[in-house]
Amino acid sequence: MKGLPLVLLFTAMTFVAWGAYGPTLHHGSEGLQHDSLRAFVGVGLAYFLVAVIIPLGILRMGAEPGRWTVGGGLFSLVAGAVGALGALGIILALGYGGETVFVMPVVFGFAPVVNTLVSTLLGGTFKQIRPVFLMGILAVALGAVGVLTFRAPAASAAAKQTTTDQETPVPETADTQSDSPTSDDGSNEKSNPRDLPRIIMSIIMAAVCWGSYGPMLHLGQAKMSGSRLRPFICVGIAYFLIAVIAPMVLIYGRAADTGSWTMLGMSWSVLAGIAGAVGALGVILAFNAGGKPHYVMPLVFGFAPVVNTFISLSEKGTWHLVQPLFWACLAIVIAGAVTVLMTAPKPLPKPTH
Repeated sequence: MKGLPLVLLFTAMTFVAWGAYGPTLHHGSEGLQHDSLRAFVGVGLAYFLVAVIIPLGILRMGAEPGRWTVGGGLFSLVAGAVGALGALGIILALGYGGETVFVMPVVFGFAPVVNTLVSTLLGGTFKQIRPVFLMGILAVALGAVGVLTFRAPAASAAAKQTTTDQETPVPETADTQSDSPTSDDGSNEKSNPRDLPRIIMSIIMAAVCWGSYGPMLHLGQAKMSGSRLRPFICVGIAYFLIAVIAPMVLIYGRAADTGSWTMLGMSWSVLAGIAGAVGALGVILAFNAGGKPHYVMPLVFGFAPVVNTFISLSEKGTWHLVQPLFWACLAIVIAGAVTVLMTAPKPLPKPTH
């Protein structure tokens, strides 16, 4: 395929950036007293800077291939909206008590499946899907789930061991026995069973939205004659509306304010937003180089959880506790990604007049 090395380079740029998004956003939320809405505002501000202000300045300095169109703008705005809503779904799932050990792998595992279904339906290539392609998608999904699942016990065990070594034994009392176990961020280790339906709905929201992001953005870019910056600007505008305006209304409209603005927390949140925006730009550049959503997005969602896991292991210093099944699942992700790349449905030829 023409431009394949560039497609793979920009795809790698995306999954590295998006893989770093979660851990960075977690630091931002912690710095803002675990107020996810405030962290979301930081993400939106970063998108507005990276995806709106800077691209508009570049467009004013010189011409870029492509043009503004109503159709392209609408599809790009939809892409930005589903991207922001997907990020909100992650925040809601974690806020309701979901743990990253199952929230992130499920989202990253099933988003490419949604992406493939949306892409093939929009592109009219559903009939071209072969069983081996579906097997590749399934391998990426299952491998992504396994990578994070078999990572988590090691990190958890290390945290518990550190706590055991550092704490002085305290006799159990009625008060200590009645307390729920808490994690290192002060939240309950076990989520409230009543919140489970909301956690599941938030995960579905994130997977469906992020799975739809690539096809919508690809259509937007195509309708703008392959422009890179114009659809990116539309994505940034949508993020600003959903990740800045809406959260600010919610923050100052709720009865009890549970967080506070801090420089450290906002800095981490803005960095998370920059990572997300760089990843979005990588998707656009991959499409511009000739990549298609059929395989670009599965590759992104296949390797992003791997990057996320590597960052988490490095931060916690638990590489030596990684289980062999982690490496086996990592191999499954790579094998599935290669299968997706090699067997992706080809677009239908345009009719000649």
